[in-house]
Amino acid sequence: MSGNTLRDLNTLVGSEKKNESSSKGGFQKAYIENGNENLDKWQQKFPISLASAPINECEIVNTGTEVGVSELEYIESENLNDLEDVDTILKTLLAGLDSKDWVLVCEALNNVRRLSIYHKEAMLEMLGNVISLIVKSLKNPRSAVCKTAIMTSEDIFNAYSNHIIDSLEPLLVQLLLKSSQDKRFVCDAAERALVAMTTWVSPSLLLPKLQPYLKHKNPRIRAKTSMCFCRSVPRLGIEGIKSYGIDKLIQIAASQLSDQLPESREAARGLLLELQTVYEKSNISAPTAESEHSEMGSWEHLCQSKLSPLSAQAVLRVTNIAREGLLVLGS
Repeated sequence: MSGNTLRDLNTLVGSEKKNESSSKGGFQKAYIENGNENLDKWQQKFPISLASAPINECEIVNTGTEVGVSELEYIESENLNDLEDVDTILKTLLAGLDSKDWVLVCEALNNVRRLSIYHKEAMLEMLGNVISLIVKSLKNPRSAVCKTAIMTSEDIFNAYSNHIIDSLEPLLVQLLLKSSQDKRFVCDAAERALVAMTTWVSPSLLLPKLQPYLKHKNPRIRAKTSMCFCRSVPRLGIEGIKSYGIDKLIQIAASQLSDQLPESREAARGLLLELQTVYEKSNISAPTAESEHSEMGSWEHLCQSKLSPLSAQAVLRVTNIAREGLLVLGS
């Protein structure tokens, strides 16, 4: 991952709170006598707060003679209807996603969702450009645009899985940011999108994308990444874990055990227990019954040989406590 991407991520983390505080204010309704007056100037003069509406957002509609207010409803994926004219939607899709009119952007994002669900092959050739514009919407300080883009990301993961891997990194950066902010309804939506990502994108492709963010300076970013990493590793299976390197995965999990936030530490504990189970049930360095040095193939020896003494002690404490708990339950 490039240094520029990390610097952009650091900058965006600091800007999230500024965007949130600047979007707060009282709701005001106004009418513009001249229908040709610029809508952006009107919005600057009469700001509208969207932060207080976790389910529905306020939406400005230009009727030609006046600007009124209507309601924008977030539609769950299962409630999205199919498109009647797919060819026309495809021709205007990129322009709609790149529009300066945020209402049109939300409509285009919902069309992307419909195409992903009902006509995913039709959008495949333009998927890279679509994802770039979804990322642009994820950066939008307006909550309605941001959340609709997050919901679109979730549907993209569900539909295209590994096809998005070449365009994943900027999308991942924004979802980690949104899942780490204080605006609850945006955060929850971003977490659902990350779950979809770890569910549908191949772990062998996803884990290398996640790994750099485990060392990010923002503890919330590290925590969300740890949770994604922990969800992805079991999907590798025994052979996949062997190929990826169980010692490498143990080292990654051990580094998260002392992290600042409890979410990181809990994810690391879960990952270590998974790795221990895989190691002991598989033939990874499994000792023979006749071996005079059977301890050389034990979980304890593996940890002590691959980690520093302090890290090995911390890892074994976690896994031994869990094992003792299972013995007590089974007795």
